[in-house]
Amino acid sequence: MNASTATQSIPTVKLLIDGKFVESTTTQWRDVVNPATQEVLARVPFATPAEIDAAVASGKEAFKTWKKTPIGTRARIFLKLQQLIRENMGELAALLTAEQGKTLPDAEGDVFRGLEVVEHAASIGNLQLGELANNVANGVDTYTILQPLGVCAGITPFNFPAMIPLWMFPMAIATGNTFVLKPSEQDPMVTMRLCELAMEAGIPAGVLNVIHGGEDAVNAICDHKDIKAVSFVGSTKVGTHVYNRATLAGKRAQCMMGAKNHAIVMPDANKEQTLNAIAGAAFGAAGQRCMALPVVVLVGETQQWIPELIAKAQTLKINAGTEKGTDVGPVISCAALARVEGLIERGIADGAKLELDGRKPNVPGFEKGNFVGPTIFSGVKPGMAVYDQEIFGPVLALVAADDIDQAIEFINDNPNGNGTAIFTQSGAAARKFQEEIDVGQIGINVPIPVPVPLFSFTGSRASKLGDLGPYGKQVVMFYTQTKTVTARWFDDSTTSHGVNTTISLK
Repeated sequence: MNASTATQSIPTVKLLIDGKFVESTTTQWRDVVNPATQEVLARVPFATPAEIDAAVASGKEAFKTWKKTPIGTRARIFLKLQQLIRENMGELAALLTAEQGKTLPDAEGDVFRGLEVVEHAASIGNLQLGELANNVANGVDTYTILQPLGVCAGITPFNFPAMIPLWMFPMAIATGNTFVLKPSEQDPMVTMRLCELAMEAGIPAGVLNVIHGGEDAVNAICDHKDIKAVSFVGSTKVGTHVYNRATLAGKRAQCMMGAKNHAIVMPDANKEQTLNAIAGAAFGAAGQRCMALPVVVLVGETQQWIPELIAKAQTLKINAGTEKGTDVGPVISCAALARVEGLIERGIADGAKLELDGRKPNVPGFEKGNFVGPTIFSGVKPGMAVYDQEIFGPVLALVAADDIDQAIEFINDNPNGNGTAIFTQSGAAARKFQEEIDVGQIGINVPIPVPVPLFSFTGSRASKLGDLGPYGKQVVMFYTQTKTVTARWFDDSTTSHGVNTTISLK
């Protein structure tokens, strides 16, 4: 906490409790810092236990009426919200870039991918349908209804401060729940603006609440008796803690966690397309995506493509996200920069070949920014820190394989399962990869296979805890309880059947 910045000139980020944006009474604050300039943009409060309790109590009270709100009324709120997001896209992207660092076009993409889920939430009438079987026994019908759980909560990371909150609260609220959101304390400003638009769209008081904080706020969410489900996106360490603590407290939990995504490049791949895709996926957003591409397995003669990949990476422009033509912006914080640079040092020490060193780039006008440029290692092997750890920076590890079987085996040996890709012109190779790879999300000539909201996000293995993923059909199941009803309405002809002591319906 930086008490030195506690001046009246720096705006404070508010809490959202019971429909009102309120000033926290906390004594703990954190600076929101522009990663390109180190300018303090705002101060974010670490909510007090009483404020967290008030947010949950507000959601619990609002649930009594919100769960009974007609499905069409809920849908229309999200139709309005998607309109408001589109109208304010420029402002949202500018806010996001200022506090997170990614380029303005990438910030718009961040908002847009969340907007797609808002649009999907507006289809809730088709998504929350039950099932009915007529006459399962004489005069007996069985049907299911999908009912909301109550107060749900979301914990979101710094790297997608628009998209991931929009993965969570629209689908939870559209299905009839109320929601408590804890955005990243590093860049909460765009999230709060989205919540203002959500209130403007007609979300009633108490249905959406926002608290801020760090570890204590996370633990409070996991422990609170009135929170029924927790959704998390972030690191493996924190996600594992959240899953264990929340499920031990009897809650549903879905935790999307760390990754080490791989792509296989086959010799028959379209070279120019593939190199462009790799450079964009490895270095875009300064590598700060859980669906980034930090490992490429070069099969056979594609190992000779390294000089061309380096040349492609060298064409990318490093600058502040606000500057036109920027490809790679800063990483989120000074601590993140130090970590990335430290891992590059360890890669050299571990014996990987540093093909391209992106450390300490010259960025005129932004000398204080947290910049590291595209960095490429070859000869990378398991056991090296640059392979074993999720770097979350623009660092690409190149691995050699003799054939597709060796490449698939290599990827399957990695504990993570968020996403993977293959670049090939061969349908047979693509299908073999699709069938044999043990990773939840697969791209075929697509480097970042994040599915559209009609489908669910399906990371697997060490990248995910919980059976059901965000958005799509799975998240409707996550945010609802299935009730099965078996009904018989008696008429005069059935009154003489007598007592039935068997387990069958007659």
